[in-house]
Amino acid sequence: MTRTLPAGLSVTARVPGSSANLGPGFDSLGMALGIYDEIEVRTTDSGLTIRVEGEGADDVPWGPSHLVVRAIERGLEAAGVWADGLDVVCRNVIPHSRGLGSSASAVVGGLAAGCGLAAKLDPALAIGSDQLVQLASEFEGHPDNAAASVLGGIVVSWTETAADAGNDGAVASDHGRVYRAVRLDPHPTLRPVVLIPEERSSTAHTRGLLPEVVPHGDAAFNVSRAALAVVALTQRPDLLLPATADRLHQTQRAPALPLTTHWIARLRAAGIAATVSGAGPTVLALGTSEFPAELRELAAIEGLRVVEPGLAKGVQVD
Repeated sequence: MTRTLPAGLSVTARVPGSSANLGPGFDSLGMALGIYDEIEVRTTDSGLTIRVEGEGADDVPWGPSHLVVRAIERGLEAAGVWADGLDVVCRNVIPHSRGLGSSASAVVGGLAAGCGLAAKLDPALAIGSDQLVQLASEFEGHPDNAAASVLGGIVVSWTETAADAGNDGAVASDHGRVYRAVRLDPHPTLRPVVLIPEERSSTAHTRGLLPEVVPHGDAAFNVSRAALAVVALTQRPDLLLPATADRLHQTQRAPALPLTTHWIARLRAAGIAATVSGAGPTVLALGTSEFPAELRELAAIEGLRVVEPGLAKGVQVD
C-alpha cells in the first residue's frame, strides 16, 4: 500500500558530475568530479512548483516533464510513497551537453531526493546504493555516469540480463537489464582536469557515429587498455598515458569534435593522458602534477575553460 507523505518534509541532495569512458572503458568506466548540482525538495499540500537556477535554466521545461521531477517521482514510487504536492529548486553548476554527466546527475539527485523524503517519513524505507544505481541507469540506459554520481570516486560498471544476475535479489528493468557497479579507490595523487568548450554536443549524435561492428584487433586493444586503466587509476598513475588509449569510439567521433580531438592530441604529445569526457566535447586530462601554465593559457585563448574539479564522493542527501 502506498503511503502519502505529509506536507512540510524537506531534503537537499548534492550530486557530483562525472566523466565516462576514461578512454578505453566505453560505457563501463566512470569518475565522479567535484562539480556539483544541488536539488532542494519540499512536500506541500498539492501541486508542483519548480525553479531552476544556473546552468540550463532557460533550456529545460519547468514542469512535470523536467528530468529531476520525473526522477523524484520515480524515487518516491520505488520507496512505496507518494506526495500530493512538491516544491523543487534546482541549482545547477554542471555544464549541460558537455560530456560531464549533467543528465545522469539530474536523475541521481532527483532519485536520491525522492528516496530521502521517504526515509524522513520512515528510515526503513531508505534504499541502498545498488538500487539507486539500478534506478538511475534505467533512465540513462547504461550505468557509467550514473554509478559514478551515486558511488563517487572511480567506478567499474556493467550490465547483465535478468538470467545472468541469478537469484541475488537484483530487480531487472522493464527491458530485462540489471545494472551493476563497484567503486574503486583512486590513487591519492590522481588529479583530473577538464577543458570545457563553449559549444555543446549531442550524445545521441556522437553515439550514432559509432560502427555496429569493430575489428577483433581493436576490441582486444581496448580490453587490454581498460584493464590497464584500472591499475593506472588506482595503483600506477605512471601508466596513465598508455592506459587511456582507445580505438573504439574517439577516432570515430573525431569529425564531430574537431577542437576536442586537436586538444587530446596536443596533450598526449606533451605526455598528459587526455581523453574525450563521455560523448564530449569536454576534454578530460589525468595526471599527478600541476597542469602546465602555458597549456592553460593556450586553452583559454582557444575558448576552453580549464577546471580542476578534484575527485568527488557520491551523492549526499540531508
